Amino acid sequence: MTEKIGAAAVAVASPGTEIVACNPVSGPTAIEGHYDEAMSVVGVLEEISKGEAAGIDGYVIACFGDPGLLAARELAKGPVLGIAEAAMHAASFISTGFSIVTTLERTRVIAQHLVDNYGMTRFCHKVRAIDLPVLSLETPHAKTAILQECRLALEEDHCGAIVLGCGGMADLPTQLSQELGIPVIDGVSAAVKLVEALLGLGLGTSKVGDLAYPNSKS
Repeated sequence: MTEKIGAAAVAVASPGTEIVACNPVSGPTAIEGHYDEAMSVVGVLEEISKGEAAGIDGYVIACFGDPGLLAARELAKGPVLGIAEAAMHAASFISTGFSIVTTLERTRVIAQHLVDNYGMTRFCHKVRAIDLPVLSLETPHAKTAILQECRLALEEDHCGAIVLGCGGMADLPTQLSQELGIPVIDGVSAAVKLVEALLGLGLGTSKVGDLAYPNSKS
């Protein structure tokens, strides 16, 4: 899945942009709830720290829960985007309303919290779930389930765009857009382009206030 996410990022990256797709050595194999998300954050921050030491310019956190996003911004000089944040903002640029199609039913509340936190409540018509585990996205059945749920979103939610609610769906937006006739947004691709745009504007993470580098302590 990390390789698939990396391929999606490379496919949209500008010439001269190098994509490094990495996966923390610690943490759960998939993030499917509040506990998993909490356990994943240390690994995410370790990767950000490695990136800073290696001179990485910007970062994309490729999980739809955007785990550790603000903490990662404290560590990073350059921009750090989560794929949920990027996808929702991109959807709001091209439609007046979108629906989210995610994986497990239990993670719908996490997506809804992000909708509220990002000020997207007036744009998001509904958060939907196919109720399949994240790692099951590698099966043909999952793609059929995603397409069916997207069709329901289009028919029932009256949305103008669909946001795919998992990094493991990064290979699907073009195919789904063609079949549905509606913009389908993958957060990995959106985040890569938005990070490039911020860097092109010469912008990095503000180091004044709460996103300043962490205070040194034992």
